[in-house]
Amino acid sequence: MNSTDPSATPPKADKATVRRHNLSLVLRTVHDEGEATRAQVAGRVGLTRAAVSSLVDQLLTDGYLTEWGKTFSGQAGRPGTALKMARTGAAGLGVEINIDYVTVCVVDLAGTDRVRLVERMDNRAAAPAAVLAQAARIAARAIESATEQELRPVAAELALPGLVSGGAVRQAPNLGWNRVPVEGLFAQALTALRPAHRALPVSADNEANLAAMAELWFGGCAGGDGEPPLRSFIYLTGEIGIGGALVLGGQLLRGAHGFAGEIGHVVVDPEGPACRCGAHGCLEQYAGQSALLRAAGLDPESGVAGVAELESRARAGDARALAALEDAGRRLGRVLSGAVNLIDPDAVMLGGAFRVLMPWLAPAADAELTARVVSGLWTPGNGRLRASSSSGDAARGAAARVIREVLADPAAYAQRKKD
Repeated sequence: MNSTDPSATPPKADKATVRRHNLSLVLRTVHDEGEATRAQVAGRVGLTRAAVSSLVDQLLTDGYLTEWGKTFSGQAGRPGTALKMARTGAAGLGVEINIDYVTVCVVDLAGTDRVRLVERMDNRAAAPAAVLAQAARIAARAIESATEQELRPVAAELALPGLVSGGAVRQAPNLGWNRVPVEGLFAQALTALRPAHRALPVSADNEANLAAMAELWFGGCAGGDGEPPLRSFIYLTGEIGIGGALVLGGQLLRGAHGFAGEIGHVVVDPEGPACRCGAHGCLEQYAGQSALLRAAGLDPESGVAGVAELESRARAGDARALAALEDAGRRLGRVLSGAVNLIDPDAVMLGGAFRVLMPWLAPAADAELTARVVSGLWTPGNGRLRASSSSGDAARGAAARVIREVLADPAAYAQRKKD
């Protein structure tokens, strides 16, 4: 039978493949539980205690797990030794390159942010290769700091504000980038800075996608107090542009070509101001960071300092600041109501600059959602429109994406450790 025949029976998994799968199963169980004994892991994954002990021994040897203390189950018998994720060894490197800053972070196997470096810079005026080279220099410093903590980044993930596919930024209007091979350029720059070390694998994704995943993994999606976990939401990140991501059933909705979620370029008014994407009247021309600051009478290029000033003026009751935020909230609500009617999420998360400006954006946005969402499930103050948590951002989401790859196949990364 031809091996390309779709009706062909897939080959049976051999012992090595099964063990590789079970290593991941055990490691992910300890990761998700925070800590567990061998007996508890065996009960959760459905393997014998002897099999789990063998797998745990390999994970301990490879540096993924550590043992500490004793755990008492309340039942008869000897207490078990608790297993936890190691605080040293394999780690993830996340690099967010945005319009006016670069953030680099390193997270350990538990997803804890262990190194974080932020550098403010105007990346719109620089050539892509120069921006990526500077990001690589910051990343090299972060790797040095991680090494001092006995952490070993095994791969890097880039987070970028644009359409990303095939290792390249296809279009990033606010950066002015088109068809930039970001993965290759960054990898070359980082390797040149660390000639004595093995080159790190590099991957890239849209920054809003990675911020949304950070919110899912680290933010306020766990539920509690009778509330179920939040698994379906729209995520908006308010920076100089507006990025968006869609999470449905705990999975990122990418679309046919990986470009889903570009809500900042939904047209609000076709006769409106020109957008960097080439259209007119896009949402970010009314509710993006620069547009908000301009409408409030502040310098649209002032970035983070400008957002802080806008927040201060809003708290003080400044009429122009309040009007700018109300208008932006209204336009956000109108666009979001269409998205909510289309995909029926449980919530909308506002991140980035929107998070700190939420008290003044939300009332008008809530009113629009209430008036326009046909399900009737959206009412002012019902908690469906919410600020993102402070626990996640695109850089952390990018680094955690690397960790998820390690959890999925620890044997592969253990082999790299021995190279």
